[in-house]
Amino acid sequence: MIKNLAITCFLGLLTIVLGAFGAHGLKDVLSVTEISSFNTGVRYQMYHVIVLLFVNIYDGFTNSQKNKISYLFFLGILLFSGSIYAIHLTTITAKSIWFVTPLGGLILIIGWFLMTLIFIKKYKEKK
Repeated sequence: MIKNLAITCFLGLLTIVLGAFGAHGLKDVLSVTEISSFNTGVRYQMYHVIVLLFVNIYDGFTNSQKNKISYLFFLGILLFSGSIYAIHLTTITAKSIWFVTPLGGLILIIGWFLMTLIFIKKYKEKK
């Protein structure tokens, strides 16, 4: 789980750097709508970094469960937030990678669903 926590901490660091860059370095480059979109990528990345910290320090998950959830969130962040960053920081157009952002969102949803199933199973076992 140390590997997952190290990746999570790096993603947290990257979130702060990208958030600051978006707020200061892009304010004169992107439109208000584009900044809002960029900030959505930053927000969703930070939300999932916080959840990843919880997942990987929570003793109620097995190592296998921690890995499955973490890998889903890592991939979801890469595809969801990463595609938003790529659209606003490179010459890649939204039209050319339109499917990547929702695919990343779906993978994040699957991660949340997996956690839900794990907690429901734990609840039923306690009864």
